[in-house]
Amino acid sequence: MNQQNALYTYLLRLGDSALIQSHRLSEWCSRGPILEEDLALTNIALDNLGRAQALLRYAGEVEGKKRTEDDLAYKRGERQFYNNLITELPTGDFAYTIAKQLFIAAFESLLFTELSKSKDDTLAGIAAKTLKEVKYHLVHARDWCYRLGRGTVISNSKLQHAVDELWMYTGEMFEMDEVDATLLKEGIAADLAPLKPKWMEHVTAILKDADILLPAGEFMQTGSRAGIHTEHLGHILTEMQYLQRAYPEAIW
Repeated sequence: MNQQNALYTYLLRLGDSALIQSHRLSEWCSRGPILEEDLALTNIALDNLGRAQALLRYAGEVEGKKRTEDDLAYKRGERQFYNNLITELPTGDFAYTIAKQLFIAAFESLLFTELSKSKDDTLAGIAAKTLKEVKYHLVHARDWCYRLGRGTVISNSKLQHAVDELWMYTGEMFEMDEVDATLLKEGIAADLAPLKPKWMEHVTAILKDADILLPAGEFMQTGSRAGIHTEHLGHILTEMQYLQRAYPEAIW
């Protein structure tokens, strides 16, 4: 695999994960448990959308086929998306969203710290901006884990259930393949292997302080690196891409 193709695929992975997570979080708009959290989750969704736009725009430039970020977002099929599976899972209740945000934000805080040192200046710039946002996302999720975990019996049980359900989707975030190996040689991508124990340590400490037990299961879901997804992504794309597919090349 040459560097251009590897970088294009790598950018799609990052951009797709941000795009799909943004879509899921946007589903909380007007439905948050309290007004402040309605606004907070919507703003986190916008952070993800802005990151997706920057990454997919750069992916289009690297591809060299004059496709824009909108083309890549709205004109690719399910098997051409490479987002982490955890991002496409249904919104669930508030505790489920918070647990998902904790896992994702803890990972992204480590990932974008490394990518901010990338030898690819454009990617490093996007990572540096993203890192400022992700640090807030992590603090937000962490604090809510404390509130829910140490709150009532019901809030604790809901957070525990969410952690148990989502755990099998966390291992995929650290998977590496030929794309990563190609870019690592050039100092462009992040080495995910040393990030996993750091992520585990951080997440474990937060869950312990929130009176939540760490799941014992070792089985992990996988597939997104090859464009294989859960049944949920197809439904997301049906909704997200409807206008572009119904009215191709529409201008307003």
